[in-house]
Amino acid sequence: MLIDLHVHSCFSKDSDSQFDSILEWAKKNGLDGVAICDHDSVEGGFACARRAAEIASDILVIPGQEVSSTEGHVLVLGASESVPASMSVLSTIEYAHDLGGLVIIPHPYKKTSHGIGYLKGLDVDAVEVFNSRCLTPYANTRAKIVAERLGLPQVGGSDAHEPCMVGRSYTGIDVEDESVDSVLSAIKAGRVKPGGKLTPPKYVVGQMFRGIRKKVNSD
Repeated sequence: MLIDLHVHSCFSKDSDSQFDSILEWAKKNGLDGVAICDHDSVEGGFACARRAAEIASDILVIPGQEVSSTEGHVLVLGASESVPASMSVLSTIEYAHDLGGLVIIPHPYKKTSHGIGYLKGLDVDAVEVFNSRCLTPYANTRAKIVAERLGLPQVGGSDAHEPCMVGRSYTGIDVEDESVDSVLSAIKAGRVKPGGKLTPPKYVVGQMFRGIRKKVNSD
């Protein structure tokens, strides 16, 4: 299966992506599934999964979230509820695992996107070594080198905040069946291969301005 493991929906303050558009573009861009990873809430992931069922989409939706720890961002897939923000990264990982979640460190060396800056000593299930929203290869290359050194499974995700960029980066996953549990088990077992392309800079800059505008309007 080809799955984009890092997608933001309208449940993230810096994204306007509607569920139907995400599912449409996922199909159009050749994906079999997406993980919805909104900031500090898993609700968007569950809502998108319900919507996929309503419209009989064959795109598998994995509920997830991008948790804001005190040291940076942490992806959690498959947890039964939201993981609280503002805990230490070690407490965040432990809390996520207690909820049955799978933990991925996204863009660890991309400081402008709250990368935590290190991997050694963390009890994580995988590392995002291809984040398509990196403007240069440096952060992804360093993540890959360190993940290989530590023997951690390597995955990719678009970090898309716009529907058309869903699937820009993805993970090829060798699954036993097309279910969420099978996907998560395959990631843990390392039956994964990241791929894709970088997002054009205009989309990255556009998302930054949307985030600023939303923040100003909410103040």
